[in-house]
Amino acid sequence: MSRVLSVHDVVKLYGKVKAVDGVSFEVASGRITGLLGRNGAGKTTTLRMITGVLHPDRGRVELFGAGVAEARDRLGYLPEERGLYRKMRVLDQLLFLAEIKGKGPGGMRPAAERWLKRFELWEKRDAKVEELSKGNQQKVQLAGALLFDPDIVVLDEPGSGLDPVNVVLVRRLLRELAAEGKAILLSTHQMGEAEKLCDEIVLVHAGKVVRAGPLAEVKASGGANAVHVEFEGDGAFLASLPGVASARVDTNLAELRLAAGADAQEVLAAAVGRLRVLRFEVVAPSLEEVFLEAVGEAPAAEAAA
Repeated sequence: MSRVLSVHDVVKLYGKVKAVDGVSFEVASGRITGLLGRNGAGKTTTLRMITGVLHPDRGRVELFGAGVAEARDRLGYLPEERGLYRKMRVLDQLLFLAEIKGKGPGGMRPAAERWLKRFELWEKRDAKVEELSKGNQQKVQLAGALLFDPDIVVLDEPGSGLDPVNVVLVRRLLRELAAEGKAILLSTHQMGEAEKLCDEIVLVHAGKVVRAGPLAEVKASGGANAVHVEFEGDGAFLASLPGVASARVDTNLAELRLAAGADAQEVLAAAVGRLRVLRFEVVAPSLEEVFLEAVGEAPAAEAAA
């Protein structure tokens, strides 16, 4: 495992607004790193500086120990915005991307065909891009990012438009790429998916890094353990139980953060008295809980309670 990407104290200004304010982190080969935060947190601007689309106003970005321009050919990039030609046929789109990169379409055809099959798009190779679903268009863009066998893959909201089956397909693929030694950096606001996929986490808020490190360490930084309760019935009362410091209560699943010294068994007894409890588990806090704690905000359910 070796360092592939280093981001050193980068700043990006838009007028008087600091979209990125002193962000630093590293990405290693064979690891999946998640750059996580709300929309508008500075994630996309950071990725654009990593890929050379934008230049930092301060700080520096290094790829493989060199500047971005010298190593850009070793990087595959999936932008958040779709950059596909809607009237172009799917296979032709990938071969056109090869031409833009200075690669002969003939030499890249086997790779293009292989990725279309890997993404279960082979039967749609002659379809126009505009005829595809949003999820399949996203898979075409992913194929384009991976077409040149890059050593580092940078993905901005890779799950956009994907249904649950394709989310699993892409998750499995990214893990395979990491196992082959590729460095993967993905940006997303979907913290639950990042928790299933990422080895390293960089949480950003208002242009700053608020937590960073291996997934387990970042989750442990959240302090008190949480309780996950799966249930049938109306669980709104769970947020107001004694010993519950904060809560996120959904239709049939709740995540409760316990106060210091609280007894999980007492919470269980109270829940059993009013709900049909299907699962009760004491776990480390979720990334969402850690993030909300780091930025000093309560979950919506807690605020409502």
